[in-house]
Amino acid sequence: MKDAVVDALEDIKGFDISVLDVRKMTSLTSYMIICSANSSRQAKSLADNVREKLKEKGVDIRGVEGEKEGEWVLVDLEDIIVHIMVPTARAYYNLEQLWSETENRRSGHVTQDVLKSSAV
Repeated sequence: MKDAVVDALEDIKGFDISVLDVRKMTSLTSYMIICSANSSRQAKSLADNVREKLKEKGVDIRGVEGEKEGEWVLVDLEDIIVHIMVPTARAYYNLEQLWSETENRRSGHVTQDVLKSSAV
């Protein structure tokens, strides 16, 4: 299913696609896929394409949030949560860093660099 999501994002020219395995950090989902879009319009199109392509494969879409604004659109596929963001929102929320710090804290491997960056 991860590959189908990535393919759907690439079909509409989504970029900087990251796949995060969060199974050890949360029971809410197994993976988070984060993708950038050039505009809110493209973010909406990417979310629509993910929804359409996965419905074709029989995947139940649990919900979609943020389509009205389009700066950050979330598609909930239960085992996968897809975050589609314009670059300014992605840089501001920095989900990759947030979830990597969570992993470091849970595993007890918090480094001085991580502590310094989270204090800023």
